[in-house]
Amino acid sequence: MSTPELVAHRGYAARYPENTLAALEAAIDAGARHVEVDVQLSADGFPVLFHDRTLDRMCGTSGAVHQKSLSELRALSCGEPGKFGDRFQREGLLSLAGFVQLLRRHPDVRAFVEIKRVAIEQFGRERILERVLPAIDAAIHQCTLISFSLEFLAAARRAHPIPLGAVFDRWEERENQLVPEIAPEFVFVDIDGLPATGDLRIAGARVVVYEVASPEIARALARRGVDMVETFQIAEMLAALRPGGS
Repeated sequence: MSTPELVAHRGYAARYPENTLAALEAAIDAGARHVEVDVQLSADGFPVLFHDRTLDRMCGTSGAVHQKSLSELRALSCGEPGKFGDRFQREGLLSLAGFVQLLRRHPDVRAFVEIKRVAIEQFGRERILERVLPAIDAAIHQCTLISFSLEFLAAARRAHPIPLGAVFDRWEERENQLVPEIAPEFVFVDIDGLPATGDLRIAGARVVVYEVASPEIARALARRGVDMVETFQIAEMLAALRPGGS
């Protein structure tokens, strides 16, 4: 039976605040060998792991990552209070440097490092690369840079041989004229943007679909040629997709 590889989407985000050390450690402890994280820059240019454009949902406060210094961000709780209450109120934002330390402790784990569009809008492609590439250098062989911004990926391709992943909302967006120039090793597509039927293989690239919480859907996607799926429910999906799982 076909089964795709699994990517822990922002760590074990179903059970822990996403993109935090707790979520990522729990995902790896559950058996994840691929994790996906989101990166933005603080006001003083330090890369941190954070998905949203504002701090409200994760930190219960106003503002944005790019409006606060690293020291200000480190003073915040990142416990996702609307989902978890005060259970993780001591969990803080994780720096990219801290994430790299985690990767180095787990050399068999590979990371998809997504550069968020808001960071590119605020700091520009070159500044992002100047800050992110040195930050991941100690574990760069474990990392792939991914982004919705094809312009950023094109700049990254010119700057460094690190593997790249293009992220799309819809399957047909892969036909953008920049894609052959970038030649991404991975193509990520939202499950809601896939065609209902047909083969999903892409020559020269591995296909990753997000967000998947059903083992039946994961297997069906694998039969159509999908290589990997992202899931917030990494432990449950790993168990279900093992031989003999449900």
